[in-house]
Amino acid sequence: MNYNELTLHYFETAPGAGVLAGPDVFRGAAGNRAHGTWVQFDLQVSGGIIRAARFLAFACPHTIAASAWVAEHAGGGAVSGAALPGGGVQELSERFAVPAEKRGRLLIIEDAWVAAVSSALQR
Repeated sequence: MNYNELTLHYFETAPGAGVLAGPDVFRGAAGNRAHGTWVQFDLQVSGGIIRAARFLAFACPHTIAASAWVAEHAGGGAVSGAALPGGGVQELSERFAVPAEKRGRLLIIEDAWVAAVSSALQR
């Protein structure tokens, strides 16, 4: 499979990979490792602002790259909405040149993000 330069960069470097811990950290996950795609986001939130975001993923290079991009671009954003940083699934698909047969995996990223944001909003 061919990957665009952005996908290769984020897959190979995976900025934001890891976990966060502490009283202001909220977690959300989606997917299933047995089905080949699982994503988790940890958000550190203070004063309604996302101060840091990390991700873990068991997934294909497109999914790992897109998750890394989301985590990297989440900092400084308000936690008031559940939208993915930088746009939605369609924007991620275009940015990372995700083939049609793999676009459903981007919905798992979105579900994990929404779960993390919802966790933060329910505190």
